[in-house]
Amino acid sequence: MMKKNLMMRKMQVALLLASYVIVSFAQGETLKKIVATTPLEVRAPLMVDPAKDAKDPFGADKLLKLGLTIPEQTGFTQKYDADADGFFRVGKVAQGASVQLFAFYVRGDRYGNVKVTVTTPDLAELFVNGKSVATKTTSEDGRKEAKELSTTLTPYPETDRVVVKLLRPAGAKAEPVIKVALEPDSTEKDMKLSTWESGKRPIELNDAIKGKRVYDTKVSPKGNYVLMTYTYNHGETSTYPKELYSIKTGRRVTIAPNNDKHALGWMPRSERLFYLSKDDGNVANLITIDPETLEEKVMARNVPYEWVTFSPDEKALFYSKGDEPKKTEDVYRMQTVTDRSGGAVPLTFIYRYDLGTGLTTQLTFGDRTATLNDIAHDGQSILFTITDETITEQPFTVNSHYRLDLRTMRVDTLCAREAHTTEALFSPDGRKVLFLGDPEAFGRIGLNVGQGQTPNSFDVQAYLMDVATKKVEPLTRDFNPSISKAKWSGDGRTIYFEVADEDHVYVYAYDVAAKKFNRLPSEEDVVNAFDVANQAPVMAYSGEGLMNSTRAYVYDLNTKKTTRIADPYAEHLAQLKLQPVKDWNFTNSDGQEIKGFYYLPPDFDPNKKYPMIVFYYGGTLPNARYFGGRYPMHVYASLGYVVYELQPSGAIGFGQKFSALHVNAWGKRSSDDIIEGTRKFIADHPFVDGKKVGCIGASYGGFMTMHLQTRTDLFAAAVAHAGISSIAGYWGEGHWGYSYSTAASAGSYPWNNKALYVDQSPLFNADKINTPILLINGTSDTNVPPGQSVQMYVALKILGKPVELVQVKGEDHFIMDYNKRVKWTRSILAFFDRWLKGQPAWWNSMYDPKP
Repeated sequence: MMKKNLMMRKMQVALLLASYVIVSFAQGETLKKIVATTPLEVRAPLMVDPAKDAKDPFGADKLLKLGLTIPEQTGFTQKYDADADGFFRVGKVAQGASVQLFAFYVRGDRYGNVKVTVTTPDLAELFVNGKSVATKTTSEDGRKEAKELSTTLTPYPETDRVVVKLLRPAGAKAEPVIKVALEPDSTEKDMKLSTWESGKRPIELNDAIKGKRVYDTKVSPKGNYVLMTYTYNHGETSTYPKELYSIKTGRRVTIAPNNDKHALGWMPRSERLFYLSKDDGNVANLITIDPETLEEKVMARNVPYEWVTFSPDEKALFYSKGDEPKKTEDVYRMQTVTDRSGGAVPLTFIYRYDLGTGLTTQLTFGDRTATLNDIAHDGQSILFTITDETITEQPFTVNSHYRLDLRTMRVDTLCAREAHTTEALFSPDGRKVLFLGDPEAFGRIGLNVGQGQTPNSFDVQAYLMDVATKKVEPLTRDFNPSISKAKWSGDGRTIYFEVADEDHVYVYAYDVAAKKFNRLPSEEDVVNAFDVANQAPVMAYSGEGLMNSTRAYVYDLNTKKTTRIADPYAEHLAQLKLQPVKDWNFTNSDGQEIKGFYYLPPDFDPNKKYPMIVFYYGGTLPNARYFGGRYPMHVYASLGYVVYELQPSGAIGFGQKFSALHVNAWGKRSSDDIIEGTRKFIADHPFVDGKKVGCIGASYGGFMTMHLQTRTDLFAAAVAHAGISSIAGYWGEGHWGYSYSTAASAGSYPWNNKALYVDQSPLFNADKINTPILLINGTSDTNVPPGQSVQMYVALKILGKPVELVQVKGEDHFIMDYNKRVKWTRSILAFFDRWLKGQPAWWNSMYDPKP
């Protein structure tokens, strides 16, 4: 039986591949193949008013308008080949009127209009992407007398699906035939059209935006269940369903259709879920859910309606709360450099709600915010942090970490005014505290850089403190990956770290006794979320790779067995034709290996020449191996581009010496890597047209785009989203400019390092730019203010250089609104088509070509 099923699957795959036959043509030609549904008999309704029937009979034109759901392409099972005259001889029913649907896909190799003409002696209705666009309500006696219906479509950058609904009247004399012709607009004489009937299709922007994906995974304390959170992007709206999965049985239940159970999560010890159901005012009922029976019970009433954290002993809830922010006045005084919106940030304090007595205790008070870090496993003490501003000394803030004994309210100072730490976590026995921080934390005991180098503060390290002695041990000094998340095992023997490991994201297990790291097996290039059960050797994680969107897994830490438990994008992915992404690394002139990978067009031919787009960030973080994201490079490649993505010097995840190259560089080494890597890639890959190479980056990558054009004419087009043109302007005006600069410009200021702030700023080198450049930004960007793009635009305009500025109204650093995001992405791709393919039609259709 298994062999039979296997043979059936192989045959299905073979049939699917066989149906994916692309026919390309440049001028108007008729379709040679088409698929259709089985003809269906249709009948006129019973007329209950004979007099009206005589005056207004229910004719074939009304039958044509009767509803008929257009099925998915797999429902078109009938295949037809055109005859010598281009007509398809189609099916019919034995008697009576019949309706039949015909379908095909069409895509152009460039932007432009295409006329679709359908010729048939029968009645017909034409649909494009599910919308009715043309109707023919006459019937003729034969193919010579057959009339037409037509429409104009634009099958680029997205594929169009064309469906023809054919109604054959009862008693029709004409042979049942249909002909479909496609003809590009006369202004697009070089356009090549591809048509196909079924099978995979090129990826499009909506494939990267819309759909259901795994967002988070949380495993139950005893390791029997996983709570999964999904994001379901519908375009203009999104929902966030939560699903309960049983590891033992595989049962899955949607437990919160749109994240509508406040603070839903696992209790720390009991194998139960909890959430808060709001009651009157700002109080709620604490509800528990049995994951086996789904029975809900009220555990406590009138608890605070806040984002709560359960005490590990399940006896209390902890939360933080502050005053409501004051309304911004029309005229206001800034109180600190972080006050960019008017009015001081409200202070927040830590509270404890006792589930046994119902008593709320405010644990911190004063003129400074206290941040809860962790709760001891016995529930008797907490870790919290107080941050103070030190605006005259980098990094401009210091953290003091404290342990508060809840029984006595005595405070133990773990470390005071430490400038380089962030998070703190108790070990299960409470005897040690794990700190995360940069390489300079705790007197630089974790530092591992070269002579004369300044460490990159974004390169996160781990430190372990003995609470009794306050002695600190660096755990990651010789460990190259950079840490993003940590969690102790329930027995305290292991610490699990989520890390940036070069351009991957993995989970490592650190053996506390042996002082060794071990990378856990991962089915994905990038782990987006992970969790480990407190009382069982079970880990749940979700992730993605260059060739697939997010999937979720359960990993048994004892048996080393991995089980996939969710792949919500699989069915969608199966429709897409993608070329495998390939690694390509090179050794730069300093002898350092620079990692990278590249994408190919879906119908790649190694004997052809293709334009290429180079994508980079160039800042402190690597571009990880994501499937989608804000810059879905599979989509770029689908329009006929090779895409090369690399990790220049200065990124974290490659070790402290490598990440330190980012400090006080502002493009010096990283731009060399991009230029050198691009030239070597072109030399190694003869299918790249070296004269048609573009580049793109965002934020620091947008700076890099501008900076590159001041150094080389290698690129034929360049795109900078939210780019920094004046380092000093960004430093002072960007909300995070001065704080980001503690890493990128450590110790350097506009008044003491003119060579950095002026000479490295693209604005002060604008006269060196010759490459056509697109500057693009959100008008409400608080990180890199829009003036950074505007001033470069003004400079290049005055210099007479080819430049475009596109602004996205109301958007911040990231373009989040769906419709604006679509036009933003299309603007970028149309700009590349204009300059790398010599095809300005798409750009001109979006923006008036006249100045």
